[in-house]
Amino acid sequence: MCNNHKNITTRVLSVPSAKAPFEQTIIERRDLRPDDVLIDIKYCGICHSDIHNAHNDFGSGVYPMVPGHEIAGVVTAVGSEVTNFAIGDRVGVGCFVDSCGECEFCLRGEEQFCKKGVVVVFNSIGYDGNLTYGGYSKRIVVKDKFVVHIPDGLDLAVASPLLCAGITTYSPMKHWNVGPGKKVAIVGMGGLGHLAVQYAHTMGAEVTVLSQTMNKKEEAFGFGADHYYATSDPATFADLTGQFDLIVNTVSANINVDAYLSILNVDGTLVNLGLPNKPEQYNVFSLFAGRRSIAASNVGGIRETQEMLDFSAKNGIAPMIEVISADQVDEAYERVLRSDVRYRFVIDMSTL
Repeated sequence: MCNNHKNITTRVLSVPSAKAPFEQTIIERRDLRPDDVLIDIKYCGICHSDIHNAHNDFGSGVYPMVPGHEIAGVVTAVGSEVTNFAIGDRVGVGCFVDSCGECEFCLRGEEQFCKKGVVVVFNSIGYDGNLTYGGYSKRIVVKDKFVVHIPDGLDLAVASPLLCAGITTYSPMKHWNVGPGKKVAIVGMGGLGHLAVQYAHTMGAEVTVLSQTMNKKEEAFGFGADHYYATSDPATFADLTGQFDLIVNTVSANINVDAYLSILNVDGTLVNLGLPNKPEQYNVFSLFAGRRSIAASNVGGIRETQEMLDFSAKNGIAPMIEVISADQVDEAYERVLRSDVRYRFVIDMSTL
């Protein structure tokens, strides 16, 4: 039922300009439409792309900005036409909050490729012309088709990073048919990488972690890795030449693309998940030598996100998190940029 919430106001963490400190402010959410869900946000994860946007690294920032797209909470009201959610349901919201619902990609459950243009949960202009504000907030109003159920087996704090980091790593595993007999390398053992290892291992692949140093070797084995190499060791790329069917690159920095292509088997693919600030460069001969491919993967649709949550709950896959209070977000951003987190920060919204 709809509780006739009007002029829904909520406390948020916002940045007034690029790289400015966070402030606690008040914003107004839209009134509930017939197909809307009102969510009390309990936890919101911090993603590297939050930082990119808050710092205007891509030049598209609109301020004041409320980041956050790893939202976990509880339904407190529903619109009159909502049938899939009820008050008290444990739910999540990820990267997107609207799409056209009519194009070929929306119809097949890949809203991230919507031809009209998917509406991102924050720093995006909705179809109604209004700017979207994200999950560093006490409450949010979201169209029901962009809300997912969080299984009872997943703690809400642990579930929140799965709404971006989880689906970002799960989706390419499914698309490139990771399973028994496949050799998969994960580049980077950070917020994305430690989940990618778990998914690849659970799906039955032989998993190798490629990290700058040996510092996370034991943790990688604990997440399910079979092998671990330091990319700072010049011998690594020589030893691994032609080994992998799939390389999942989770880092946001530029890499030596040719070196990584050299360790792909024939018909192997290097899939990029991170978003470096500068363009990558590579030699076409690195592809030519083994019919290799370079690709990228952009999260997943709502249906696949629900599948990922159910898969994670069933198989005990969970991010390692550090829960922080609302007044620690500036410090958390600084720590992410210097890779000082094991492995995802999650904001406890009761502290806002």
